[in-house]
Amino acid sequence: MHADNNAHTALKITDPDPNLKSFRRYTEQTRLKHSPTTHNSPSPLAHAHSEHLLNSAVAGRMRNPAPSLHRQPGRCAGTCACRTGRRAGRRFLFRVSSRVYCKKLQRCLRPVREFRPMAAAGKAAAFHLPPLPTVGEIIKLFSLRAQKELSQNFLLDLRLTDKIVRQAGKLKNAYVCEVGPGPGGITRSILNAGVQQLLLVEKDTRFIPGLQMLSEAAPGKVRIVHGDILTYKMERAFPNHLKKNWEDEPPNIHIIGNLPFNVSTPLIIKWLENVSKRDGPFVYGRTQMTLTFQKEVAERLTANTGGKQRSRLSIMSQHLCTVENCFVIPGQAFVPKPDVDVAVVHFTPLVQPKIQQPFELVEKVVQSVFQFRRKYCCRGVEILFPERERLKKTEQLMMAADVDPTLRPVQLTMSHFRNLCNTYRKMCDEDPNLFAYNYREELRQKKRKRSPESTDQLEKTVEENHL
Repeated sequence: MHADNNAHTALKITDPDPNLKSFRRYTEQTRLKHSPTTHNSPSPLAHAHSEHLLNSAVAGRMRNPAPSLHRQPGRCAGTCACRTGRRAGRRFLFRVSSRVYCKKLQRCLRPVREFRPMAAAGKAAAFHLPPLPTVGEIIKLFSLRAQKELSQNFLLDLRLTDKIVRQAGKLKNAYVCEVGPGPGGITRSILNAGVQQLLLVEKDTRFIPGLQMLSEAAPGKVRIVHGDILTYKMERAFPNHLKKNWEDEPPNIHIIGNLPFNVSTPLIIKWLENVSKRDGPFVYGRTQMTLTFQKEVAERLTANTGGKQRSRLSIMSQHLCTVENCFVIPGQAFVPKPDVDVAVVHFTPLVQPKIQQPFELVEKVVQSVFQFRRKYCCRGVEILFPERERLKKTEQLMMAADVDPTLRPVQLTMSHFRNLCNTYRKMCDEDPNLFAYNYREELRQKKRKRSPESTDQLEKTVEENHL
């Protein structure tokens, strides 16, 4: 390693252990191989992290100061009895006194000849990140803490992040946008999947240095955007040659993210509106999404007719997309542990929506129906109309849509909602002011009219008491 300036003087070590010297030499060779620069001087960030790994080994902060310090948690450094290193393209052998070291079994297994990744004969090895600190070490190195007000929870188990990425499908040479990468757990799994380009949209500036380290480890593949995904314009996020017709197969573009709980619902509603209008990230075609939600929200998204979790989200998502609840991640897998479990949901936009009406109209009808979810559905339909003609218009709508007014909102099928929306659209065409009517605004106006009367009555009461 090069003798760096005073900024890294505290990180230097002088340990005569030949294993650490071998690891130092291998780390430097790997860094030079993957570095985007052509000169031989390491970047200060890469130098700092390499020295951080070596210092961790010397200080005894890990169980064994072997070169497998940079390996992912739970992964075996070679082929062994624990069978955690047998996955194709993920087996790595490292020289430790001419033997393979297994981090899981905490012992050396068998001699090795070479100091290289194993790959099938005649095939090039798949892309893998060079030696990097683990996600937990990144959190400690940059003193990162999850902020409760931002609903942040870190997923450190890379086996789970790999499982999330596999739900997105084949990502070889794909273009991916990750929402809220945080310390970069899912980011590493996406890069190891062999993507062509990865766009990271992160709002919290504390995570940017750790993401820049991943960007340096995968030159030309990572692009970092500091901003809010709710306001970020994704129409120009990817090259135009990736665009496909809506009727064709989905484009080679994916959206993946471990969403904060306070953002997940408004964000999916925003993207569902983009699906309806075919703008935003869906200008490229039927872009697929793989996102995490609270378990209860995921159940609402995928609830069937008659289910207890049937809600507005169920109708709005299922009439526009094929929604699949992939699997559940227990809360104890996150740091800090949330009070609820988390589910991974996969969305694929439909070629034709099940309700052929504008998004705003469908949302208004569905939201009104579920306004009183424990009452008959006709009670929710009533608030679509002004009070002076409410009963007449409600009866007319229910009869024209052929919907039983005594059904509960959770019992209505997709065809029922389609009939309600189509009939309501005809009534709005006959009365242009009908769609602009807002039930909540009418309640506010009534409240304002009542408040001056109550104020005058209070003043009279106070005056009488005074006399």
